[in-house]
Amino acid sequence: MMLASCNWFEYHPYASKISGTTQVNSKSIEAIRGKVADVPFKFAFITDTQGSYDDTRKALDAIKARGDIDFIIHGGDQTDFGLPKEYIWCRDMFESAGLPFVTVIGNHDCLGNGEDTFRYIYGPVNFSFNVGPVHFLCLNTVALEYDYSEPVPDLDFIESDYLALDRANSESPGTVTHTIAVMHSRPYDDQFNNNVAKPFNNYLMNFPGMGGEDDNVEGTGGYKDGTKARAFCINGHNHSQEVVDMYGNGILYYQCPNVAKRMFFVFTVTDGGYDYEAVEF
Repeated sequence: MMLASCNWFEYHPYASKISGTTQVNSKSIEAIRGKVADVPFKFAFITDTQGSYDDTRKALDAIKARGDIDFIIHGGDQTDFGLPKEYIWCRDMFESAGLPFVTVIGNHDCLGNGEDTFRYIYGPVNFSFNVGPVHFLCLNTVALEYDYSEPVPDLDFIESDYLALDRANSESPGTVTHTIAVMHSRPYDDQFNNNVAKPFNNYLMNFPGMGGEDDNVEGTGGYKDGTKARAFCINGHNHSQEVVDMYGNGILYYQCPNVAKRMFFVFTVTDGGYDYEAVEF
């Protein structure tokens, strides 16, 4: 029986050929930079597409039909079981939409050899990139899948990324003025390493646009002096919609539901801040 059922098993991604595009994130980032030189721009955020292929196709059709979306960010959990074929199905659907897209890793994506497959198809699990003056900080935050044996979230990566930004802004003031942090699981979720939830916030608050003073907090994506926040965080994982000022510092976390709830987010980033839209399809 075991010999007859070998097709049930997925081989390690390096033991068999994975066809199609690899290192998708770096190639998409290059395409985004070639397409978008400055603010304003719009991007769609879609997440937790695992097993919901019809809904994913419909969401991508709706995004494409708008005609105003510059690129897409996937919030993780492309897969149910971390299988190469699941990754390939999702990648191919997103490629068919004709828009650049990047993705962070989710907890389901880590199952089995899933992290290896993610790295092979998409690239590093922690990465960042700039679009004009906007810095995207894309993080692996699913610590539970690593049994807390690895630094997830990787505070050293976050620190080195901030220091590189700080040097760039010192040499050319105003180079980066906004920050958008992208993650699958947010602080105080079951997957997050909540032993470092407060230090995580302290690190993020160093980034451009994140530094709202406690006495100037409005808690609605802006501040009491009338200025709009130039930074925010986006996440998936919990399969529900929520917008919350997690730390009471004016920096909002936008939690997108899984695609089976028939919703995605659209963010319009401008010089003065950003606008948010929850789109039902």
